[in-house]
Amino acid sequence: MARRIEKRQRPAGKRGLKLDVLFTCVGRRVELVQRFRKAAANLGIRLRIHGCDANQLSPALFHVDKAHHLPRIARRNYISELKALVGKNKIDLLIPLIDTELSSLAQARESIEETGCRVLISSHEVISITRDKLKTYEALSEANIDTPQTWTWEDVIQKKRHKFPYFLKPRTGSAGLGNYIVRNRDELQTFGSLVQNAIVQEYVVGDEHTLDVYTGIDGKPRCIVPRKRLETRTGEVSKGVVVKDSAIMAVGERVTEAIGPCRGVITIQCIVTPKRQIRVIEINPRFGGGVPLAIEAGADFPKWLLMETLGKTPRIRQDGFRDGVTMLRYDQAVFISEKGKPIVTK
Repeated sequence: MARRIEKRQRPAGKRGLKLDVLFTCVGRRVELVQRFRKAAANLGIRLRIHGCDANQLSPALFHVDKAHHLPRIARRNYISELKALVGKNKIDLLIPLIDTELSSLAQARESIEETGCRVLISSHEVISITRDKLKTYEALSEANIDTPQTWTWEDVIQKKRHKFPYFLKPRTGSAGLGNYIVRNRDELQTFGSLVQNAIVQEYVVGDEHTLDVYTGIDGKPRCIVPRKRLETRTGEVSKGVVVKDSAIMAVGERVTEAIGPCRGVITIQCIVTPKRQIRVIEINPRFGGGVPLAIEAGADFPKWLLMETLGKTPRIRQDGFRDGVTMLRYDQAVFISEKGKPIVTK
């Protein structure tokens, strides 16, 4: 793989260096695609962005340079089709974007990297811990990191005494699906029977924050950007503000070091209580949906990753981002002609 990367560092005429980047399950991540394009332009890189998704009408597919249709992640041929796509298109960097593909992709990483492509994914150990919220609780507790008490639903339902409310969610869920606040025994029984493999957590009151942690290629946490969630929609932040808080940043560093070898950008969710307790509730080893806010604040993750892919060492300050930057998201439409081509509106 090293030979391939060295080859890509050679100038490609007056237009600079060349890289091919693939986003898997690209979905609605238009902003992230645009941020990578902007970073490449600033670095003088000829970047060709590929995107793949099972849904041919995913909006971000109409913002990449080359769109690809792959089977759903649950299909047996997903990884083989992905590897063939990577090899055929000479992809230099593969960036996964949703939780459900991380486990199979981590297992296939070495096989895919035989094509000369770097897969931006944490170790299988990290994926195993973070995909299972009970394992996450156990790993954080073992590292003495403050996290809400967590039980299986079966254990909680057998208790004679309860301290309601609880927070109930799927053990391996994502995007806020199947999450419920449980206020009494009847709700505990009802919601627990609806959610497959449910876990129950003590309910924590406070302000929810997401930390975007840049660990790059070598896995070292080098920049940690906390952003306070002001409003969410379908599990993803729609309004947020950057909060440069050294105590929260320190917790993010401890979490990253505790869970094992990470790679790329990971997101950590925590709740800051009125008494200033910082309680970690979830970890997702991938780009979070609200990461454009951290990038806009000055943590240029796309620039740093592109540089590292080319074998360069970016200068990164752990607190090198602006405090108080606020993001207010809104919907924007992509229009497609009858031939399947995007219509550019004036």
